[in-house]
Amino acid sequence: MLQGSLIIILFLIIAGLMITKKIPTLLALPLLAVGVVVISGVPLMGVNEDGAQIGFLQTVIEAGSTRMAGAYIAVIFGAWLGQMMNKSGVTENMIKKAAELGGDRPFIVTLVLGAVVALLFTTLAGLGSVIMVGTIVLPIMISIGIPALTAASVFLMAFATGLTFNLANWQTYSSIFGLPIENIREFSIYLFFATAVAAIVLVFYEFKKNGIKFAFSSPVNEPVEKTQIKGVTGLFAMLTPIVPIALVILFKVPVVPSFFAGIIWIAIFTYKGWSKAMNMLTKSCYDGFSDAAPAVILMVGIGMLFLAVTNPTVKGVLEPFMLSVTPTSTLTYILFFIVLAPFALYRGPLNLFGLGSGIAALIIGLDVLPVLAVMAAFLSVERMQAVGDPTNTQNVWTANFAGVEVNTITKKLVPFLWVITAIGIVIASVLYF
Repeated sequence: MLQGSLIIILFLIIAGLMITKKIPTLLALPLLAVGVVVISGVPLMGVNEDGAQIGFLQTVIEAGSTRMAGAYIAVIFGAWLGQMMNKSGVTENMIKKAAELGGDRPFIVTLVLGAVVALLFTTLAGLGSVIMVGTIVLPIMISIGIPALTAASVFLMAFATGLTFNLANWQTYSSIFGLPIENIREFSIYLFFATAVAAIVLVFYEFKKNGIKFAFSSPVNEPVEKTQIKGVTGLFAMLTPIVPIALVILFKVPVVPSFFAGIIWIAIFTYKGWSKAMNMLTKSCYDGFSDAAPAVILMVGIGMLFLAVTNPTVKGVLEPFMLSVTPTSTLTYILFFIVLAPFALYRGPLNLFGLGSGIAALIIGLDVLPVLAVMAAFLSVERMQAVGDPTNTQNVWTANFAGVEVNTITKKLVPFLWVITAIGIVIASVLYF
């Protein structure tokens, strides 16, 4: 019991250090993994009677660094495709076409731009892509009179809507929960509709509350379009985000080959000469790797923490505590995850890209909840974190660019995100109990 208490204390200390930004998440997770196995008494190195490695250097540090290899390779290829879309002008042209479609009707422009942002982020990923899209979308919204806070909030909600169908994220969740990607996709559909409806409700609410102020709220200028994409080839190029999704959903193609097909697709339909095409492919690849690097490093730490908390010795130490707090009935399941959903904020214990991956592994290891129910609960709670957490880089950048306070965005979005989370949890309780 003493060891279990020490591990919980360590969890709280690490969480506090992350919340106060004393230590970055990419260092906190490996540190927590090592601390957990050391407290539990897992040896540094060693073999059992069958000759299998049992030391944490091999079973946690070494094995954990590649535990999520499939996920971070998908992230890299997704970032490569995202850079191809950005550099070819496809992203910019899609947004411009959406603005033109809305004409001089601010409400319609906002809805259409939100839909395009959602579509783009089914494929795009990383802060670079957020900046690329945001520097086009936000000035357009603000220039037609949308208040800066509203524009920033709608942009982030549209971003969150697209993330529910982001293939790289699907692969990450598949690796964390050890489930086929089909299971992730099936539940993500429910979250997609819940988030999309919430985003639309947010737009209606903001327009009813604020109307159109026709005043610039941010010192930013609308960017000049750099690349025109026209004709049939341009139309096909702008279908790029749909290509990998269609391959995965309709033809059951694995995620990485689907991203690669998207890369080939956009290279063909934006072709302007062999030399230019090769340069764009190469530069996009390098920049995509750079965009993906933070997520890859984070996933290495997640893999280590996952293997640390699922180590038989550690599970034996933590099992009494986890059994006492883990919900076992439908009602307690619903209440537990809805009430505690804010613990996904500030890199908290329900944040899948932080301590949450370890907590999820512990709950699954207890075998008191169906694995699908655990997956659905954490994906629902992830809605709170996706654009509600003021420590997210996309939130910080968006707030700074729009000239609003990042915590103000959080206060505006959290009620909507909490409702989405609650809807997801209730749906999960019906589907998986």
